[in-house]
Order: sequence, then C-alpha cells, then structure tokens
Amino acid sequence: MATQQMLLNEIERQPKNEKPRTIRHWVAAAIMALSALLVAGGLNIRARAKERVALGTETARLAIVTVSANRPQPEPANNDLEVPGTVQAYTDSPIYARTSGYLLRWYKDIGAFVQKGDLLADLDTPEVDQELSQAQAARQQTAAALDLARTSADRWRQLRKTDSVSQQELDQRVSDYSQAQANQAAADANVRRLQEMESFKHVYAPFAGVITRRNVDIGALVNAGNGGSGKELFWLSDIDPLRVYVSVPESDAPAMHMGMPAWIGVAEFPTAHFAGTVVRTANAIDQTTRTLLTEVDVPNPSGHLLPGAYAQVHFRVPVGAGRLSVPSSAMLFRAEGPRIAVVGPGDRVQLRRIQIGRDFGTSLEILQGVGPADRVIQNPPDSLEDGQVVHVAEDPSQGKRP
Repeated sequence: MATQQMLLNEIERQPKNEKPRTIRHWVAAAIMALSALLVAGGLNIRARAKERVALGTETARLAIVTVSANRPQPEPANNDLEVPGTVQAYTDSPIYARTSGYLLRWYKDIGAFVQKGDLLADLDTPEVDQELSQAQAARQQTAAALDLARTSADRWRQLRKTDSVSQQELDQRVSDYSQAQANQAAADANVRRLQEMESFKHVYAPFAGVITRRNVDIGALVNAGNGGSGKELFWLSDIDPLRVYVSVPESDAPAMHMGMPAWIGVAEFPTAHFAGTVVRTANAIDQTTRTLLTEVDVPNPSGHLLPGAYAQVHFRVPVGAGRLSVPSSAMLFRAEGPRIAVVGPGDRVQLRRIQIGRDFGTSLEILQGVGPADRVIQNPPDSLEDGQVVHVAEDPSQGKRP
C-alpha cells in the first residue's frame, strides 16, 4: 500500500505536459511493489509461527501439575500415649452387720476418715442376747451332767475291782461319761458362737479409709450379712493410694512393664500432673477389644484425687528407630490400597505402597514405603498417575532444593 501511494505521488509531481514513462518503467515499479508485498507477508507469517510455538510451549507448561513436596518428619524417641481411665479406691468395701438387730447409734458419717478398728456403729440385738443366755444355761446343765457321769464312772471302776459290778456295767458308765464330755464341748462351742455374734453388735472399721456412704439410721432393722432385705451399713474406701485401670492398645502393649512411670490428669486440676507407676498388667490381650488391661497406682496423700473421677493416663512409650510421619492429607486412596505420591528423579511421580502405623489424626506414622530423603507430595490430586511429570513449587519453610 505504501509503494502504490509513492507511485501516485510521483505521477502527480510530473508536469502536465510531460509524456508518460515507458512501459518498462511501470513493470519495474510493479515488480518492486509485489516484492514488497511478499516480504511483508513473509514477515507476518514468521511472527505468527513464533506466536504459535510460544503458545504451545506455554500450554504444555501449564498442563504440568504444580505440587508442593516436603520431607517426612522423624518421630521423637518417645511418644506420649494417652488413654482414658477411671480413678478407683485402692480398697473399696461395703460394711455389713454380722448379726441381726436394730441400729442403736452410729458414730461416723460420710466423709469421715477412720483408722482400722475405729467403732462405726452399735446394734441392739435382743434375740441374740436371749440365745446367748439360753446357751449358757444349757452349758451349765451339761456341766452338771458331766460331773455326775465322771463320778459314776469313777465309782464303778472301784466296784469293778471287787467284782461288785460286771464289766458291761462299767463300760456303760464310761460311755456315759464320754458322751457327757462331748455334750459339754458342744455346749461350749455354741456359747462361743453366740458370744461372737454378740460381739458383732459393735461394728468396727476393717481398714483405714474414708466413709463414702452411710445407708442406715437409728432404729433401722439390720439383717445379718448381705442376704435378704439387709444392706450394707457403710461403704469404706481407702483413697491413698488410688488405682486406675486402663486399656492399652495392642500396638503399645509390649512397652508396658512393672515400674514404668506414668502420670494422670483430671479436669478438676487442668494444670496438675499426678505421678503414678505401673504395678501390674493382665499379661494377656483382650480378644474383644484388642487391648491390654493395665493397673496404675497413684499416691494421693493430699486427698485431692477423688475415687470415681474420670482421668487421662499418660505414658512415655519408646518409639522404634526409623519411624517417620507424614500429613494425613498426603495419602491417596486407591483400589489396590493406600498410596503415597513421591517426587522421583526427573520430577516424575512415584506412587508407593505404604504400611501405616499409628493414626495421630492430622498425621500418620509410616512404617514402610518412604524414606527420610523422599519428597512427599502434599495434598496430591486424585488424578495423579505413576510416572507423571510434575512441577514442584518451592516451600519457604523447607528451604530451596539443591
């Protein structure tokens, strides 16, 4: 277009009376114009080709998935195992009456600390008193019969020496004497039994502890033992030390041993740690829960811990060397099992089979499948395939990769 305009301008600048140029001149001008047009067209095609190549390169670059990758984190040498449990009194026992009667008076109420042998209550036992009196009278009767049988046996022994009585009669008197001795022994035993029952009208503390319940009041009918309509008079608990039973997962069961330190925390004292010790385990895994029953004893001299409280028991469980953890979001769920995406040589994806240990919620313990030097892809897309090339974005928290 510019060349044509130049030719027109040249024609206009010619004088009116000047003859037109020759045909050869016009042909040369046309060839020059055509050459200019071809050069301009070639330059345009070349520019478009460059743009097409650049567009393809950019499209290919954008088609590569950009991911972030971090190294697996090594686990600490000890893991804090936390399991729930219920605080229990070391000894927790109901106190029953051993004889029937009526409650005459009680001396200790709930919350009272008692020592072994302290008097807790007195019972009125009129029936037992009468039975004891009857048994004592019966023992006096047997004692009199025993004296008579002994005297008769001695007398008949003397008579037998002079052949005044037969041997048969002597044997009868000796037998009567032996029977009287047996009756005397039975009467003595019955009196002792009733005397023991009589002594049970005084209820004493069998061990030191605190009264946690009192279920009777003055005038209440009390039956002997725990049968019938009778019930316990008191409930006595020994709260120093306390014991906590917990169910330890099977994976941590080998670490449990006698003397292992532990500590418990309760909601009432959120900042306090109460030290305890593992004193025994069941030495068997429960087939239903797959846990190990473990007992932890906790000293409680101050009495701050209360029986029945809900507690969290903490153990410092040693962790095997070489165990790594990755974020839970790094795991891929595939039909063939869980996988972890790792950036391999050439920034190509490697989908590795893993063996999962413990689940910490936000992270997973990996037993097999990844090493400490691997670059694990964080939040991998579900479309990620094995061998796929990815672009790894730099993570400022991990530093630049070499």
